[in-house]
Amino acid sequence: MTDRDLRGYGGQPPQIVWPNGARVAVSIVVNFEEGAELQVGDGDPVSEQMGEVLSVVAEGTRDIGQEQIFAYGMRAGLWRMLDALDRFEQRATFFCCGRAVERAPEAAAEVARRGHELACHGWRWRPHADYATRAEERADLVRCGAVLRTAAGIPPAGFFCRGSESIWTRSLLSELGYTYSSNAFDDDMPYNDPDHPDLLVLPYALDSNDMKFFHPNGFVRAEEMVDYVSAGLITLLEEAERGRTSLFNIGFHLRICGRPARFGAFRDTLAMLDVFGPRVWVAPRREIASAFREAVV
Repeated sequence: MTDRDLRGYGGQPPQIVWPNGARVAVSIVVNFEEGAELQVGDGDPVSEQMGEVLSVVAEGTRDIGQEQIFAYGMRAGLWRMLDALDRFEQRATFFCCGRAVERAPEAAAEVARRGHELACHGWRWRPHADYATRAEERADLVRCGAVLRTAAGIPPAGFFCRGSESIWTRSLLSELGYTYSSNAFDDDMPYNDPDHPDLLVLPYALDSNDMKFFHPNGFVRAEEMVDYVSAGLITLLEEAERGRTSLFNIGFHLRICGRPARFGAFRDTLAMLDVFGPRVWVAPRREIASAFREAVV
């Protein structure tokens, strides 16, 4: 039986105050992965199945339609979302796949120029649990870090991959100088990995995430995501009044909420965060990790 930590903070998380005096930190994440998904046209044995509809193209056949669904995120969605972040003066963390950055380096550089964090989302949009060897995973982490450093001017501090990390991922991240990993869905607060004391675990969330638009039990209208996010923040703000500190994650994708009919979920979420004002602290994940470390030392 594997060793699983089901205790966490045991109901007593650190009661820190975030840098602006708020007790609720908010991380806006935008996934920059288009061009890094599986595609037969790129030499993969199969193409990614998850999109606006489930692909009906036979395995092993190039799926040009699926390629175009992903390409929309880079060609149109990115710029719509960047402009909204500018208008609301909010900074986000972009989870960037290395091959997506390699294919659109000017776009990634523009993301960094506008003040957003580039974090490593793996070389490909794939689970790191799929790597057969430590050496293979390390090589992809190294080349992803290199293209992100070129685009942003600084090396990435954080990591998150699709699905699950491998048994080697965290030791590799520590070895390569990363300061946080976000492959965790088990808490409302950052925490230290006892096996890698220099690596902070900054949990992420898949419920307050626009991937739910692609799930049959998820969102249909843009307003549904905004309502869901609002409900989560209200709960955490009520707890904050009783002295509890937390982190809330909101995830978006260029090809999903970059579409006009779903864009309201992104725009109106940013507007809602404006309304909450100093009751929340909205910051890139690199800064949230740094603030947590400073507060608990």
